[in-house]
Amino acid sequence: MIRFVLNVLWFLFGGFLTGLGWLLAGVLLAITIVGLPYAGAAWRIAGFAFWPFGKEIVSREILTGREDLGTGPLGFLLNVIWFVLAGWWLAIGHIVVAAAEAITIIGIPFALKDLQLAQIAIAPIGRVVVRR
Repeated sequence: MIRFVLNVLWFLFGGFLTGLGWLLAGVLLAITIVGLPYAGAAWRIAGFAFWPFGKEIVSREILTGREDLGTGPLGFLLNVIWFVLAGWWLAIGHIVVAAAEAITIIGIPFALKDLQLAQIAIAPIGRVVVRR
């Protein structure tokens, strides 16, 4: 029940806009050939951004127990490119919002979720969102 309440509050006070932003980014990335590998990652992040409580972000290698394209050297290269072009400033945005949320005790759970969004914004390739 508490997860539901936190998710509703998150959605109403910023999660909806954050999720829409990540969805839009995914659409724009999907339009380009170069951005296509990142579109799926942006859509996974959008799903987390809309409704984050009760979910966590894990490496696909840990989840499946084996390395794949996204968790190997190609995934590392794609994450480096992502970080240089977009990841660092997206992460800074989430960190700034988390700092503002952490000012109050009530905002701390929301700040923690924004920090998770910052973490996945830095390197989204090879990561998945799973239910806890």
